[in-house]
Amino acid sequence: MKQMEVTILGQVYMLGCPEGGEQMLRTAVAAVDKEMTHIRDAGKVKARERVAVLAALNLAYQLAEQAAQQAAQHSQHVARTETNPSRKPAAAAPAATVQELEALLRRIDDALSEDGQLL
Repeated sequence: MKQMEVTILGQVYMLGCPEGGEQMLRTAVAAVDKEMTHIRDAGKVKARERVAVLAALNLAYQLAEQAAQQAAQHSQHVARTETNPSRKPAAAAPAATVQELEALLRRIDDALSEDGQLL
């Protein structure tokens, strides 16, 4: 596993990253940093721990919402295909699962708790 240095809300972290996953990790870090910066800059929450929790919840909600939309679109497509057998069935739409979200939250907890502090 490769180690990458990233910065989130001005704090530097060393994170483990699977080979070939560097760009995906950079994208995830950018999304977390953007969400945390947005929450902090809104001015209502200043504690880094609360900013991190709210950002994680917002991002997890967005993933769950996207998964629900994809599942609904897939269900609609399947229903249309069943009513019109001449159509070819579509491949299953990719969707974030509860297990994937839980794994992501565990990785965040592991990365942030190494020094005994969330941030």
